[in-house]
Amino acid sequence: MAFYHPILFRLDAERAHTLTIAALGAWGKAGTPLAPSVPRLATTVAGIAFLNPVGLAAGVDKDGRAIDGFFGLGFGSVEIGTLTPLAQPGNPKPRIFRLPEDRAVINRLGFNNGGLDAALSRVCSPAKAGAQSGHPPSRVNKGPGGEGVLGINVGANKDATDRTADYVHGVTNAAPHADYITINISSPNTPGLRDLQHGAALRDLLAACTAAKGTTPIFLKVAPDLDPADIDDIARAALDNRIDALIVSNTTISRPGLRSATAKETGGLSGAPLAPLARQRLSDFRKATGAAIPLISVGGVDSGAETYARLRAGASLVQLYTALVYEGPGLPARILRELDALLTRDGFATVADAVGVDA
Repeated sequence: MAFYHPILFRLDAERAHTLTIAALGAWGKAGTPLAPSVPRLATTVAGIAFLNPVGLAAGVDKDGRAIDGFFGLGFGSVEIGTLTPLAQPGNPKPRIFRLPEDRAVINRLGFNNGGLDAALSRVCSPAKAGAQSGHPPSRVNKGPGGEGVLGINVGANKDATDRTADYVHGVTNAAPHADYITINISSPNTPGLRDLQHGAALRDLLAACTAAKGTTPIFLKVAPDLDPADIDDIARAALDNRIDALIVSNTTISRPGLRSATAKETGGLSGAPLAPLARQRLSDFRKATGAAIPLISVGGVDSGAETYARLRAGASLVQLYTALVYEGPGLPARILRELDALLTRDGFATVADAVGVDA
């Protein structure tokens, strides 16, 4: 455990998180990148060029306050949000709980955020940059050695009477500012939200969002708590609506063999205990989609070896969140070094060459 963890762990988990975001936001304005650019790690997914396959999951920098700081840690992509049309406070505190014995976290935040417009005001518009230069839109957020990929994750307000309209609003307004947009219908902390993962509700939502996205790729984030019929239904809907990638998966409401005192708190579980389920869902969606849609694996990713295993199992990219709590800000750079060594050891010239070799 890094030296600063005992200090942060004395604080309430949400207070510690807020301070970390503030520090990274300040450092990002003048910081030096912690990870070099490694050409072998560059990859293209959904037509987007990523410097490397390791991304920051949504939920860390909800309001886009530390984008450049996270790029500086070595992330190839940063996904901000979940953002809703209107600002909302989320669920009552306390709502984030560390499970140190399990290297896990339970949260029941409930899409707390300052609203879509406030976050977009912090993100430079590539459309404007392109119009001024005479070139196509391009990102202005920088990672080590080049441009970082920015994702914007959108959701619906808790009290929305028409949740599909909220998602369409998010997609329409975020599209000019994002490399990709994620439709998040998989949080367990907004009542009824996961109902949108099924049947006609899912198909209607995806059709409306794809009609609103313009040329910006659209990703769909799903829950791990699905049965085989759900997986097949989501896969078919994603294929039919030409979704550009699936993010597999969000937090789980299951509680697999936990030891920590806070294990019975309600909310979504993330971190190391989620890894077996995340690996299984990656395999399930690889089969259900016939490998026709890029997959982004999330849940328990905490090392170069785990990242490499997910790639070989069929993930084109990975995202992480909870491992940062326990491993600290040097984790992305370490993962990249380890991943580069593993690819070299096994004779892969690029990340893409390793994707799905064990699937």
